[in-house]
Amino acid sequence: MIATPDRTPLAREFFDRPVLEVAPNLLGRVLVRTTPDGPIALRITEVEAYDGENDPGSHAFRGRTARNGVMFGPPGHVYVYFTYGMWHCMNLVCGPEGRASAVLLRAGEVIEGAEQARKRRISARNDKELAKGPARLATALDVDRALDGTDACSPEDPPLTVLTGTPVHSDQVRNGPRTGVAGDGGVHPWRFWIADDPTVSPYRAHVPRRRQT
Repeated sequence: MIATPDRTPLAREFFDRPVLEVAPNLLGRVLVRTTPDGPIALRITEVEAYDGENDPGSHAFRGRTARNGVMFGPPGHVYVYFTYGMWHCMNLVCGPEGRASAVLLRAGEVIEGAEQARKRRISARNDKELAKGPARLATALDVDRALDGTDACSPEDPPLTVLTGTPVHSDQVRNGPRTGVAGDGGVHPWRFWIADDPTVSPYRAHVPRRRQT
């Protein structure tokens, strides 16, 4: 049984650490999305670490661009990107300012505001699928590029914040290759998840996209 989560917001110092420390330590934390219709709270169950210019799989591997600029900013901010022309994905920036790194939120369990999430994720067969995958997570929480750069550690009631929650014990944390990452970045075992949690997304190796002839 999951203990009642701690509702204390995580301080910026939590995120101001190396990405490979922050990523597994985010498991069990609670992400809260504040909307006009009320809050949606999600217990984080799966993440991936991306280590900037040291990581061929990172958006920041080749340096700063207009798209990835938030990754170079202060820790504790939200980096949202648009992919495949249809989906948004949400990351939490970590490490010192000026050095790009971030944690992709891959999956979670909606523990509050499920009715709102169901309206956005009408194709979900059950509540375990509401945020099972990074695009589904962003859709369920109504996260898009408008929230890119949000300070999740702001004291001014930001639209996205991360609470202490109930951290997962290290013996319940698993890790392996990141999903869908190609090339040299595909070998890093920087995907972390809670063992046997039903909301964790299935692993899929990278499959090259074929050119249409």
